[in-house]
Amino acid sequence: MTAASIRARVRAEMTEGIKAAARRQLAADGADLSLRAIARELGMVSSAIYRYFASRDELLTALIVDAYNALGTAAERAEAEVARDDLLGRWLATCHAVRDWALANPHEYALIYGSPVPGYRAPEDTIPPASRVPVLISGILRDGYAAGRLPAESGEPLPESLRPELTTVAEQIGAEVPPALMARGMTAWLQLFGAVSFELFGQLNNVIEDRAAFFAYQMRAVARVVGLPD
Repeated sequence: MTAASIRARVRAEMTEGIKAAARRQLAADGADLSLRAIARELGMVSSAIYRYFASRDELLTALIVDAYNALGTAAERAEAEVARDDLLGRWLATCHAVRDWALANPHEYALIYGSPVPGYRAPEDTIPPASRVPVLISGILRDGYAAGRLPAESGEPLPESLRPELTTVAEQIGAEVPPALMARGMTAWLQLFGAVSFELFGQLNNVIEDRAAFFAYQMRAVARVVGLPD
């Protein structure tokens, strides 16, 4: 092993160690990270952190990208196990994978779908990882529409003023579906993450006890709005 490869391995290990400490701080204190506290936990001087992350925001971005990618991977793996012609099954697998990941990683979910971090502006680096679940959902719409199993228009009429924007959204994520179907897909996406967030952030406390059953009910109801065949 060369000296350069040893240095690269050490740097990678230190980078992961810093991120792991930052995640523990997320769990304890929320997203207002303290580089000084992270350095203290790792037995480093605070200035040493800056050899790996130039700022708190750069470290936050790394954590956000990791969280989006972990969520995306979980959803993609679950969806891939379902037969391609089972559109409803693909949607439900995606939904349950998102919920399962969120419940297993509540602090990382809160980082990407909770309250904005004061003073932080996410760079464009976060867009592709954040798009993985929406792109997965749009793939279900695309396949259903291409097979003639999802109608272009269904249910509530789409206002004409929204059609240009939703056409642009569909083009940006490669959905290749008409705007009204894209609108129903976006509604499903918002309902999915809204349901998960309500559960995770305690909005269902003392209201619904069987959260899993209620979630499954909601996602099937949303599937009917989209027009997914049973």
